[in-house]
Amino acid sequence: MSNPPLFDPRTVPVAGRDAHLPVVPLAALQASALRRRFAEPPDWSPELRTEPSFSSRAPSPASVLVPLVMRETLTVLLTHRTSHLSSHSGQVAFPGGKVDPEDTDAVATALREAQEEIGLESRHVEVLGTMPTYTTGSAFVVTPVVALVNEAMVIEANPHEVAQVFEVPLPFLMNPANHRRHQVPWEGRVREWLSMPYHDGQMEHFIWGATAGMLRNLYRFLQAH
Repeated sequence: MSNPPLFDPRTVPVAGRDAHLPVVPLAALQASALRRRFAEPPDWSPELRTEPSFSSRAPSPASVLVPLVMRETLTVLLTHRTSHLSSHSGQVAFPGGKVDPEDTDAVATALREAQEEIGLESRHVEVLGTMPTYTTGSAFVVTPVVALVNEAMVIEANPHEVAQVFEVPLPFLMNPANHRRHQVPWEGRVREWLSMPYHDGQMEHFIWGATAGMLRNLYRFLQAH
């Protein structure tokens, strides 16, 4: 989600938290359990699909990789985008981008972009499956591709696109007590979105907007019965 003019998400008050929702059990966040869940998905519906549009251009297909690093506790690998990019600049994001003509499908796009942005080689990636598309306010129709990533991966961030690479424990993101709701008046209506700020002991990573929305859908997918 790109920021409309004069919109700073960090300054918007918290309207509520979702601590009343159930936590995804730790047993469901193991690699073997995730493989089973994607092999036999439940009957479920994503909570968030489309953001209010602030772009006049035609929708563009895109894809992101949701990399789950196979450490003792699985982590989600995320990036801080550089501040000079034309879209989503400075924000926390998954590796990903627009579909290229040579890409055969959403998975190919996600793997190519992860290679280009953070040097992640596909031999370290085990694709589990895709999530329903998420349309951003900037008119990207994004397919999240969820994958397990070998912890032996070597990361080399492309300095043109990525300012920083970091990891967040998957249990933290799958605990809705860490999901905050925000509301702000914008162009005559109330705009609502989620944030999942994570402090790694040195700095706060402000996860919000489209990235938080796709993580929320992953929570709904893993929590569904």
